[in-house]
Amino acid sequence: MRADKEMEALVWSGPRNMEIQITPVPDLARGEVLIEVGVAGICGSELSGYLGQNSLRKPPLIMGHEAAGRIVRIQADGGSLLLADGSQPQVGMRVTFNPLLVCGVCDRCRAGYTNICRNRRLIGAHRPGAFARFVAVPAAQCLPLPDDLSLETAALTEPLACSVRAVSLSQVRPGNKLFILGMGAIGLFSLAVARALGIEQIYVSDMAPSRLAIARTWGAQETIDAGKHDVLAAIQELSPGGVDAVIDAVGSTTTRQQAVSSVVPGSRVVFIGLHAADSSLDLSYLVRQEITITGSYAYTQTDFAHAFDLLKQGLLRSSGDWVEERPLAGGGAAFAELVDGTAMATKIMLRPE
Repeated sequence: MRADKEMEALVWSGPRNMEIQITPVPDLARGEVLIEVGVAGICGSELSGYLGQNSLRKPPLIMGHEAAGRIVRIQADGGSLLLADGSQPQVGMRVTFNPLLVCGVCDRCRAGYTNICRNRRLIGAHRPGAFARFVAVPAAQCLPLPDDLSLETAALTEPLACSVRAVSLSQVRPGNKLFILGMGAIGLFSLAVARALGIEQIYVSDMAPSRLAIARTWGAQETIDAGKHDVLAAIQELSPGGVDAVIDAVGSTTTRQQAVSSVVPGSRVVFIGLHAADSSLDLSYLVRQEITITGSYAYTQTDFAHAFDLLKQGLLRSSGDWVEERPLAGGGAAFAELVDGTAMATKIMLRPE
């Protein structure tokens, strides 16, 4: 393997088929930088891709969009190349990156909804991602890391940005009661963001006692074991009449129905989980109770910047009680464990060796 031309990458070749292959080092287009990946997290959306159930991802593909590393090569664009914060890229600089590439000129981008750009593309879905030794990224998508921010924590910027948007869309305010279904990474991060906003009455549910234990240490006021208790009865006991806002970070038919049934009339439910494509809901109930349902997809550029600022302020730290790091070569086994429900960690990060 030639270090300057070839690299090891975790390549998804089809449903449940993922293995290390030798691939070409990505070529750089004008205005791009080559990042030597330090660590890359596995996203829940990639699990559906791994199973062949995600239309965005077509094999063969190098996934990976939650990552951080260091710049090793720069392809100037003929002018002054700038990073997202306005600084100039330097070889050796540690960075994370926003993997959502948007056009900036469509009607949705002009309206500020860059997350639903009509021409959006995702690194790790529409072009090779970060489950590899190197990844090519437009310089304008990169943010330099302060010295006290680790690569592991910086790689959490992307999923945290998803939670920033979900909490914002919930319109929850201090004094309100918030219910979050699902304590995977997005649910946990939504809990952390809400706590940072001063929300104290937060109830959460999950099927895994270990995740509920983590949620308690993160500030959840009450936890509901959905495998042992009636979730709706528990919510009514905790908050008679319902809560003020709900975030469903699972996306199953059951959790969506529970979410709608948990809020007070005139309130809001945010769906961010994508587990089921179709779900049956009582639409007449929604009308009579004047409940607003909103989807939350990815994040805007503003959300991403806010998430990065929260990390710089110390909102999250990668920790052994919920994060597990594995070598890139073990990525195939990690994906299998995550989809089969046998993984112990909430988040698994892969590290090229």
